[in-house]
Amino acid sequence: MSKLYALVIVDVPAMQTNHPYTYLVPKQLHDQVAVGKRVIVGFGKGDRHVQGFIVDLREDLPTQAGVTLKEVQEVLDLEPVITQEGLQLSDWLADHTFAFKIRCLQVLLPNALKAAYSKTLKRLQPLDDPQIDELFGQSDEIDLAQLPAQFQNQIIHYRHQGKVEIIYHVKDKVAKKQVPAFKLLLTPEQLDQVAVSPRATKQLAMRDYLKTLEFAKLYLQKPAQEASGLTSADFRTAAKKGWLEQSQVEQYRDPYADKNITATKPLELTPDQNFAVKSVQAHIDQKDNRTFLLQGVTGSGKTEVYLQMMAYALKQGRQALMLVPEISLTPQMMRRVKGRFGDLVAVMHSGLSAGERYDEWRRIERKEARVVIGARSAIFAPLDNIGIIIMDEEHEASYKQDEMPRYHARDVALWRARYHHCPVVLGSATPSLESRARAMKNVYTWLTLPKRVNGQALPKVELIDMRNEGKYAPVPDISNTMLNAIKDRLIKGEQTVLLLNRRGYSSFVMCRECGYVLKCPNCDVSLTLHMDSHSMRCHYCGHEEAIPQTCDSCHSRKIRYYGTGTQKVEEQLQGLLPTARIIRMDVDTTRKKGAHERLLQAFGNKEADILLGTQMIAKGLDFPDVTLVGVLNADTALDLPDFRASERTFQLLTQVAGRAGRAQKAGQVLIQTYNPQHYAIQLAKGQDYERYFQTEMGFRHRVGYPPYYYTIQITASYDNEAAAAKKMFTIAGELGKILSPQAQILGPTPKAIMRIKNRYYYQLVIKYKHEPLLEDYLKGLLIQAQTEEKKGLKLVIDRDPLNFI
Repeated sequence: MSKLYALVIVDVPAMQTNHPYTYLVPKQLHDQVAVGKRVIVGFGKGDRHVQGFIVDLREDLPTQAGVTLKEVQEVLDLEPVITQEGLQLSDWLADHTFAFKIRCLQVLLPNALKAAYSKTLKRLQPLDDPQIDELFGQSDEIDLAQLPAQFQNQIIHYRHQGKVEIIYHVKDKVAKKQVPAFKLLLTPEQLDQVAVSPRATKQLAMRDYLKTLEFAKLYLQKPAQEASGLTSADFRTAAKKGWLEQSQVEQYRDPYADKNITATKPLELTPDQNFAVKSVQAHIDQKDNRTFLLQGVTGSGKTEVYLQMMAYALKQGRQALMLVPEISLTPQMMRRVKGRFGDLVAVMHSGLSAGERYDEWRRIERKEARVVIGARSAIFAPLDNIGIIIMDEEHEASYKQDEMPRYHARDVALWRARYHHCPVVLGSATPSLESRARAMKNVYTWLTLPKRVNGQALPKVELIDMRNEGKYAPVPDISNTMLNAIKDRLIKGEQTVLLLNRRGYSSFVMCRECGYVLKCPNCDVSLTLHMDSHSMRCHYCGHEEAIPQTCDSCHSRKIRYYGTGTQKVEEQLQGLLPTARIIRMDVDTTRKKGAHERLLQAFGNKEADILLGTQMIAKGLDFPDVTLVGVLNADTALDLPDFRASERTFQLLTQVAGRAGRAQKAGQVLIQTYNPQHYAIQLAKGQDYERYFQTEMGFRHRVGYPPYYYTIQITASYDNEAAAAKKMFTIAGELGKILSPQAQILGPTPKAIMRIKNRYYYQLVIKYKHEPLLEDYLKGLLIQAQTEEKKGLKLVIDRDPLNFI
């Protein structure tokens, strides 16, 4: 082979670089390069080095006269980290989500395999500024981040003169965990011949311990120290004496090593469960990428159905992939899956450390794990022979990624199912309208589990009309009816789950003298009061400031807190029920690693009487002693300017109601609302999904919203409001020329929160059924927008957004 060329997608996210670049492979690297490996290459002017992915290798590449190709500098991987499936998937993902190819390749990998860059300043000649020369000291290279700001202009001048250069360094963030190990260099007989002073008690103990071990076998040092009572210093001494040889060996970081997980066996299935399992098994056998919608009421045993479907796929020599929507669901579901499949299970979610995620990813890649369970990003797990893909709670909004690439995990699951010829099971008690409509048209196969496995009826749901009861409530957020029901559970030793879908202490702070509301200086939202940190916080940009004592506008001291958050309700509950043990579960209490699992385990162990939380507690949780579920404000999301507001309210209320009465004790659900006549709340009370589906589909049809139309949202943001608005009106005018009369354009309008982080957001939404010119226009729009990015434009195209606000 005379010459070899690598086609590389470089880590420079822009439309202008959204294609492979050609590099010459040096002869010494011919045996190292392969499609799917990461490499370091030079890019652009100067010595800038970036990471990239090899997407093709060629021997017969025609080159233009006078063009000198740059060479591949380094190969980072021993084996390809992107498979052929991954390359095809990233191409589809880039096209489907209007994303850069490099972003789509990177989303397939754990963070530990993504490049980190640093820049250094190299002195090429002596400089005429003693202060800058002094910064270099004895070295000719310093970290650019350490350069004081006052020297920036002078450095730019030197760079133009060729006296300094900026060098880009690529850091490979992969860090394999290494642990001490050792092996014996002497046999037990030889150890007997070693002379040791009777006063050297540690050495005698070491010699006696080593005589119990096998010659030349590798042992981990930490367990050996624990078993023998010896220290690391004792082992070092033994190594110096030539008794043993110490080394470092790689060890997986197991996030569940300290968890006591009980093995489980398959349960006997009900006729409905058995029919669902057999239906999917037939398509596993046929290697058919059929999509099933498994609609089962809360408590109907969907998890056991999933486990037996997965077991069947494993029995056929294939692999299983299961997605859950929330990290809070992962601990309970993980225990059930691990209890059934043991060490064959790998877990992937954002609650793991970067090292743990990397090690779990490698276990999958090395085929040591055949079952993967995790949140949204687990859909990209490097499985190579998938037999079944399961999405639990398929209706959940958390399956949609809100950053580039803006994919929906369900779409990726369907793509991978086609590639692997395997069925997909979408499970939910309250399916999304899109999925339920596809089941009606037989695009999906509809399976139902209409009864709870324990034979219990669904819990009784009662509405509390806060327009009346709120007048006599002991505190604004808890009615007497709700309080008495909680007291009753405390007397019986039973547990309560309370849902309030708003964190913090209060929604806003207002001056009662002039009406001034304290707002974020960077965003068009009010700041939220957090009493635990004694601060006002913006939930959009993270801005934080002290709680005001006087009004910034009129200087009055009549500052009052309005609205309610989980923190305030916790305080109110503790005042009303001093002996009650309360666990609060929201974003603020679950920031630390493992917090979700610790809180849920404590509640499961009956270390608390009340679990108070946001929507993260509304689904998937299964505690036999929970007999009361209370929704403190059912109207939180009901009046948002979002066409899915009703659907989300119905789903949330139905899901949280299902947490009650899951064992032998009967359950009760109380829902506090100021809108008791709203159809979503009335039908959630009756847990009547079918009637809700028909009612909501009627509304969607009349106004032309999904699932009757496809939608695309285009958002432009600038640090100048007029520029953002002008851009969107220009796009709307161009769209009007290429769209058919059947398509509709909503907008342009400011977004519901127009300013975030001092950027102004304008949007429009396209509703359409079939527009042959639209895709090409949108791709061209992205290329055009890149030329305006230096002026401050940011343009986002989102296919099938989950909301328009």
